[in-house]
Amino acid sequence: MTTTDSGGGGGVPDTPENITVTDDATMKRAVGAAAVGNITEWFDFGVYAYLATTIEENFFPPDNPTLAQVGVFAGFAVSFLVRPLGGLFFGPLGDRIGRTKVLSITVIMMAIGTFLLGFIPPYESIGIWAPILLVLCRVVQGFSTGGEYAGAMTFIAEYSPDKRRGFFGSFLECGTFIGYALGATVATVIPLVSSPEFASTWAWRIPFFIALPLGVVGVYLRVKLEETPSFQTLLSESEEREGQQAGAGLKELFGRYWPAMLAAGGLVVAWNIPNYMLTSYMPTYLEDNVEVVGGTAIDSTTSQWLQIGVLWVAVFIIPFLGRLSDRVGRKPILWVGSIGTIVLAFPMILVLKSGSVPLVGIGLAVMGLLLILFSATCPSTLPALFPTEIRYGGLAISFNIFVSAFAGTTSLIMTAVVLGTGWAYWPAVYLVFAGVVGAIVLLSLRETAGKPLPGSHPAVSTEEEARELVASQQ
Repeated sequence: MTTTDSGGGGGVPDTPENITVTDDATMKRAVGAAAVGNITEWFDFGVYAYLATTIEENFFPPDNPTLAQVGVFAGFAVSFLVRPLGGLFFGPLGDRIGRTKVLSITVIMMAIGTFLLGFIPPYESIGIWAPILLVLCRVVQGFSTGGEYAGAMTFIAEYSPDKRRGFFGSFLECGTFIGYALGATVATVIPLVSSPEFASTWAWRIPFFIALPLGVVGVYLRVKLEETPSFQTLLSESEEREGQQAGAGLKELFGRYWPAMLAAGGLVVAWNIPNYMLTSYMPTYLEDNVEVVGGTAIDSTTSQWLQIGVLWVAVFIIPFLGRLSDRVGRKPILWVGSIGTIVLAFPMILVLKSGSVPLVGIGLAVMGLLLILFSATCPSTLPALFPTEIRYGGLAISFNIFVSAFAGTTSLIMTAVVLGTGWAYWPAVYLVFAGVVGAIVLLSLRETAGKPLPGSHPAVSTEEEARELVASQQ
């Protein structure tokens, strides 16, 4: 990999000295370093969601099941409440001291929070301290997550060659789906292979212990990599960058780049409402809520395996969509996702409430396919909305505010309105809302596929590509 400390622009043709060349070996290490943190994050998400009943039984008073259910949902929600705070802290910090330093902090924080959760004694041993410690662990996880995902997007985008940014960025979401699917699979399998007594006392804690070695691997991979080429160039052009006050970056961000933050937020809504609808709310809808609205429920084991199957299939499709976005552009794929979500939202819910396992499987598969149209392209689309000097902060703040406000609350909102009104199609209404928001953003979004990131030099895969680029501009 070669970079330059000379500036570009001003109509001056690029030369080999101001073009970033990133070889495949370096890219593989960068992608692995970024994706492993995402695997850790979503592994915890999957484990917590699928072990909700066990957590109720262990950490809350056994004589008050309603309080226990509320407590588990509160433990889930609190991580979303603190995510914007994590974004406000880690995002500007990453723009001052570097991506790799901050990402090393966030991945180990997340892993430690998950690991310690597995050690919390049950309610019968320490009483009220059990739910308090549970919430504290979730706070640590949520705060670190506020800086993790946006930083990982920034990290991969700034390392990637311009013509392959969609492909490499898509592997970040492979990490998301692998992490969630692993967590869900482990949480589903453990009760099947262990005795009921062991499953309810210690076996359920094993998935939380796995998070620590995952985090250690993530830190090792990240500290072995140099800072991203874009940030190295930024530092060379402004030696006082690390001493910049956080308030200066925030003032610039909210003063000049609020349109980019709104655009990023709109894409986050369009992407993550279907995400949390599928991964968070659908198990509850299929196993419980659907009967209240006149549909037919399916058993929890069948629901879990259908969902896990969809997630694992998505892992293998996402890179192909990422590569496709490098060829045809991000916007055509995002348009298909937005329009498809609007058009198919009501038919999806119609088949999901049928109680027919094949039809439910088709409904979940369609929802998953529409989701990954966003998952494969947004990790390369969102970083291109911000220049290098405020990219990490802009992504971290806008991403986490909109995720927490609209997407992370999906399960809570849908449960309340479906049970409160008795109407089965509120999930479809919310999906249509997500699709409309995505379409509105796309109307004014410029295509970024194959182009340098704002504030960055052109990036290519080989020296030959660099020479060809120079020749084409002369």
